Parts: sequence; C-alpha cells; structure tokens
Amino acid sequence: MSEIRYLTEETYKSTLAEADAAVVDFYADWCGPCKAMIPIFDACAADYPGVTFCKVNVDESKKLAIQNRVMGIPCFMLFKKGLMVKRIDGAVDETTFRDALNTLL
Repeated sequence: MSEIRYLTEETYKSTLAEADAAVVDFYADWCGPCKAMIPIFDACAADYPGVTFCKVNVDESKKLAIQNRVMGIPCFMLFKKGLMVKRIDGAVDETTFRDALNTLL
C-alpha cells in the first residue's frame, strides 16, 4: 500500500510538484460522506503505486481549502505533473473513482 500523506500549507506545493501523479482528498473528520470514501481511497492507494495519495484536513488547513476553491467535502483533486487535471466533488462509487484515477496513468 502506498503511504497516504497528510498535507499542510507547508508541504502541499512541494508534494504536488514532486509527484508525477497525485490525488488530494480534502476532507473533515466529522464529515459522513468523507468517512464513506475512506475504504475506497485506501484500496486505491494500495492498487495505484504510481500515484501519490494525499489528504488535507479542511478544518486544520482552511487556507488550502480556500485557495483550491473547495466549497464542499469530500473534494478530490487529481494532479499530473503538478497540474490539476480532474476534480470530483462529493462522494462517488468505487468504479467512478477508479475511472478518474485511470486518467492519471
């Protein structure tokens, strides 16, 4: 399983710049749909070793949420070579999530 990185304002830009492909989960601990996505996110982290899996807690990193125009959670942003190529707003089924990840490969 790929290690899931928890990003802060200090590590966000450098982590995305270093990764060929990355997915960032903007979430909150109290969010039910965010919790529902945990098993899917974790399973995909195990199945996509070439993708860097990251999480940003919007309660702890409000500035990052604002900068990325996160209006609702969960919000998943997919990056390729530091550029966002896809965004998923809200919880989705595993097939939809994996289809989105496949665009990074």
